[in-house]
Amino acid sequence: MATAYERFNLHATPEKFYIEACDDGANDVLVIDRVSTEMTLAGIKDIPPSGVTRPICGIMGTIRLVAGMYLIVITRKRKVGDLIGHTVWKAVEFDVISYKKTILHLTDTQMQDNKTFLTMISNVLNTDGFYFCTDYDLTHTQQRLSNTSSDFQEMSLLERADQRFMWNGNLLREIISQPELHKFAFPVIHGFIVMKPCCINGKVFEWILISRRSCFRAGVRYYVRGIDSEGHAANFVETEQIVQYNNARASFVQTRGSMPFFWSQRPNLKYKPKPQISTETNHMDGFKRHFESQVLIYGKQVILNLVNQKGSELPLEQAFAKMVNGMENGLIKYIAFDFHKECSKMRWHRLQILVDAVSDMQDEFGYFMVSSDGKVTSEQSGTFRSNCMDCLDRTNVIQSLLARRSLQSQLQRMGVLHVGQKIEEQADFEKIYKNAWADNANACAKQYAGTGALKTDFTRTGKRTHWGLVMDGWNSMIRYYKNNFSDGFRQDSIDLFLGNYTVDETDGLTPLHAQKDWKFLLLPVIMVVAFSMCIICLLMAGDTWTETLAYVLFWGMASALTAAVIVVNGREFVDAPKLVQKEKMD
Repeated sequence: MATAYERFNLHATPEKFYIEACDDGANDVLVIDRVSTEMTLAGIKDIPPSGVTRPICGIMGTIRLVAGMYLIVITRKRKVGDLIGHTVWKAVEFDVISYKKTILHLTDTQMQDNKTFLTMISNVLNTDGFYFCTDYDLTHTQQRLSNTSSDFQEMSLLERADQRFMWNGNLLREIISQPELHKFAFPVIHGFIVMKPCCINGKVFEWILISRRSCFRAGVRYYVRGIDSEGHAANFVETEQIVQYNNARASFVQTRGSMPFFWSQRPNLKYKPKPQISTETNHMDGFKRHFESQVLIYGKQVILNLVNQKGSELPLEQAFAKMVNGMENGLIKYIAFDFHKECSKMRWHRLQILVDAVSDMQDEFGYFMVSSDGKVTSEQSGTFRSNCMDCLDRTNVIQSLLARRSLQSQLQRMGVLHVGQKIEEQADFEKIYKNAWADNANACAKQYAGTGALKTDFTRTGKRTHWGLVMDGWNSMIRYYKNNFSDGFRQDSIDLFLGNYTVDETDGLTPLHAQKDWKFLLLPVIMVVAFSMCIICLLMAGDTWTETLAYVLFWGMASALTAAVIVVNGREFVDAPKLVQKEKMD
């Protein structure tokens, strides 16, 4: 299999970047002209001694901003573990380096825009969860990699990567277009990876959890819902659980993703905005595209829809069920399970109802398994596609239960568990397992909703706690603030990073300069002044109580009326994306 270089030195001169491959026996140097932006291959002898040299861990890619091109490099990495003998790394720190030596040629407005775009790039890079491997393909599952041709095996990591999960694909377009440069870069996935050595019955095995977040229709909680015209679902994540023991290995794959039709839930200052199903779009075209691709990649589909079957979530559940029935596809089965109703009043044991209901289907789907002599002994023939509203909290709880059930069977077949033994009885492993799945929930939640996940107390301990409810309340408040007052910027950051919006140096004004309506500036000031006056009148009483009451009522009414006007016009007061295409916003 083709591999990428692992160690590099970056030599910078005023005219060029020289990226030297430092692996044993390597003689290649990637040369980037800082003026023409041309990339060429050279040798070590071509590196001038005058350059400023620093070690780097890898090339994330390049991007064009207002000031010109920028090189994004990985400056620090941390080892996560080994997957079938291949080291998996987490990218921890990055640097964004300008091709241009100065930005004095820019106007003040352009300088400010360039600074904003750089902040956006840093915003994405600082979102925890970028992973890579220089000699193994992290974008594919174990089963997909086992069913490949010899031609596929000879491809470079960039050529063979699953484009859904290659988060630096847009940044590497220049390198991808030149096959001779492919060894200088590798796919970077975004999501979560944990690798833990575990021991049951004195037998040591490796337990691994990998969540790959799709870069198609990527974004933040309220601004990216449903699907796009190509059938790509929002917050689509492929989660693979792998176990390795005595050269044998097994893998179980599940997916999550937003309900795959055209709906939105734009923030409007209300705690829970009402979801809107589009009435102007043909839902079935995108819906069919989505599930045709899912069946092609994963086989049979069992949809686990965990949304509420009452209130504002009910129309979404009904629409989903109606579309599945309309497809009349025997490979797709739909199961609705009202998570909140079934588990209300702390009755979390009732989740077993759903696990039992799908147990026969899970047994039918099986899992991918390779024996210690390298022979494929079983394959997974279908997947569970779980969703709630955000595909975060409820979804993660259910996925962890289904994954445990699969692991029970895998460890028994491998001879780690004795007949009659249950994973739940292995206290040390259970702690590792539950904490890892809770960490997975937190990672996915931070990347999509901006905060840690809810309900992780159940995932970590197997029961719901009152402290867990308090922490859920705190995280919900943080989510409310971020969703309304900072997610527009986060959405713009993701769109810029992934190439959904491209900066044109020749444009005078960027979309960053969209003018706000006068209400946005004036009404919050009036509300704050009126509320302040109301408090002052309470603290500094007038000559008579009637006078004080009159002042308090007047300023109280003024602040209440202003607040009401703000809430009615809520969409104008939230932080909305400025760069994003119209399709995403509808």
